[in-house]
This record gives sequence, structure tokens and C-alpha cells, in this order.
Amino acid sequence: MVDVSRVQKELAECNRDREVSGVSIALHDGANISHLTGTIAGPADSPYEGGTFTIDIRLPGGYPFEPPKMQFVTKVWHPNISSQNGAICLDILKDQWSPALTLKTALLSLQALLSSPAPDDPQDAVVAQQYLRDYPTFAATARYWTEAFAKSTSTGMEEKVQKLVEMGFPEDLVRSTLKSVDGDENMALEKLCSG
Repeated sequence: MVDVSRVQKELAECNRDREVSGVSIALHDGANISHLTGTIAGPADSPYEGGTFTIDIRLPGGYPFEPPKMQFVTKVWHPNISSQNGAICLDILKDQWSPALTLKTALLSLQALLSSPAPDDPQDAVVAQQYLRDYPTFAATARYWTEAFAKSTSTGMEEKVQKLVEMGFPEDLVRSTLKSVDGDENMALEKLCSG
């Protein structure tokens, strides 16, 4: 059984200084203390700078004596994170976990991992090979994925609005349609065309 009072304390502690630390945690669905959503800010001076990355966190019944199960929801191009499903290769989420660690330290470790990949112990072998053999291409791809998947779409949203308005759709309808499909331009166009 998850230690509810400890988790509540950890949530409060983590969220107290989120502006400084760049990490935060919330209940995933507002009720279940064992299913959380974490966010980490992309570290400065890395290809992930400026991005906000969402982490799915599931606490096993034995938490804090068992490590939390964490997985990136935001797509990320990194040797230690699966580009397919967000699985993470990090020792403290496996055999190096200790009950002295917290959810905040785990998220800070993920943030540090973004700054300092370990390509010799990869989760994604293709990304690791690219990191080792062609770092400029790796960095460009990681930056592109950060732009595409981890950055606020407000700038991109204005461009999408402009494109759809130029196709002859009213701006207010374009904005509400884009909002209803989470900014997916193709789905918005499909909805606008179908009436």
C-alpha cells in the first residue's frame, strides 16, 4: 500500500519551488494518489532548452521501498529514453532506488539525464549510435523534437490560424476548432471541411 501521507508531503515539497527547480508533480486524474503527472523543464544549454516534458508516474504498492514507474509522455530524442514509448533507462528508477530518494529527486535526475546522456547504457540504440557517431545531427534532431513536441504551441498556433484563415475559414471558428483538437492542424482542417 502506498504511503499516502509521504506522497502528499512529497507533492507539497516538489511544488513549493517549481519556479527554481523546473520540476513539478500533480495528481494525474485529481484523485488517485498512485498515478501522478510530473513535468520537467528542459535544461539550459542543451538541445532540450525551452521545452516542457511530461512524465507519467505510477507508484507501486511498495512505494517508497520500490521505485516509482516513470515514463516520458512527451516525445523526446535521447539515448536513454525510448523514442517509441518514452521508457527511461536510469539506475535510480531500477536497482539503485532507495527509500531516502523522493519523487522530486527522481525528476531532478531525469532533468540531469537530459543534460548528460549516457549513450554507453542506452534505452534507444539508434539514438545512442547517432549521439556517438554524428553528434551535430543528434543535437539538431533533439532540438527539432523539442520544438515539435515539448514547446508551447502559441507561436505555432498563430501560424496555423493564419494558414487556415487564408483558406477562407472565419478566424473565430478556426481558433475554436484548433483548440478542440489540441492544435492538430490536419484534424482541424478535416473538421472545418466537414462542416
